[in-house]
Amino acid sequence: MSENHSKNNLYFWGGQIRMNLKKFLMLLFVGVIAVTLAACGEDDTEEKNTDGAAETEADAEEVSGDSAELEGNVVIDGSGTVYPLMSLLAEEYMLNEQQGVSVEVSRAGTSAGFKQFLSEDGTDFNDASREIKEEEAAAAEELGFEAKELKVALDGLTIVIHPENDYANELTPEEIVGIFLGDYTTWADINPDSPDEEISTYGPNENHGTYEFFYENILEEQDLRDDVNLQQEYSTLVTLISEDVNSIGFFGFGYYVNNQDSIQAVSVDFGDGPVEPSLDTIAEDGDYAGFTRPVFTYLNMNHAEEKPQVLDYAIYVMEEARTFAGDAGFAPIPDEEADALVEELEALR
Repeated sequence: MSENHSKNNLYFWGGQIRMNLKKFLMLLFVGVIAVTLAACGEDDTEEKNTDGAAETEADAEEVSGDSAELEGNVVIDGSGTVYPLMSLLAEEYMLNEQQGVSVEVSRAGTSAGFKQFLSEDGTDFNDASREIKEEEAAAAEELGFEAKELKVALDGLTIVIHPENDYANELTPEEIVGIFLGDYTTWADINPDSPDEEISTYGPNENHGTYEFFYENILEEQDLRDDVNLQQEYSTLVTLISEDVNSIGFFGFGYYVNNQDSIQAVSVDFGDGPVEPSLDTIAEDGDYAGFTRPVFTYLNMNHAEEKPQVLDYAIYVMEEARTFAGDAGFAPIPDEEADALVEELEALR
């Protein structure tokens, strides 16, 4: 064999070897890629399955947990004083918490509201600007349910006068009592430097817990003067007082706050100087403690156990009343009191 022929054969076999090696490496590379993609696919499938299981579990928890969607009605009546706070809470609850629940809030007055609460198929809640009476609690027991007291906020009983009155804007509790008992009939009877003008007295009528609080706690169950003008609607009281320069009346702090352009609050001197009612002074141990009172809503516990939306709303009220109290003209109750009631209600879920 010639030398050239031998060299050509070597080139040929070398080329073949190189070509086969390239093919082998190419096939090996493709195989590795295929295995890698298969593994990734398995990982993706496993991850998707895991994610799907987690989402299913989360969905199940949402249906069975606190955020489950609810339906039905919640019916509330009672105190006109508490009404601004409860109506605000109801609006927030329906808008942001449970859109399938209708919360109906009325304001017949504390005592009138209790009559509806303490009846067959009565209301779910009764708002009250005083504590429930023994006979009312007994009536609930006769109907077979507990009327659970929920303290929602603190109110300052506010004495209001005409905005142009600059001679009675500071009074003592004794002077206020004397006016509403009829001991003082003119402003000059209180202070000789004041006008000798007849005092006109105003207040909410007997349907309201504010009337009962004033009668029982401020007047100590002494009868009001015969000519006191008592009204069912607080808006009517505001109008009457704003139009009578010799007027004086009483109601909850919230109605004063929302009408400061037409009436003014009397600063009360409890012995250490005059104190103006405000969210800073209204407290059971504060500067305005003498005229501070708790306000409540009473819950039909049978309804709370039978209607999930009623219990859910009760918990919401006790969780959020502190947040919205100031907007409605109330001071919040201490956190520890609210938290204890929330815990008690949560145990019923």
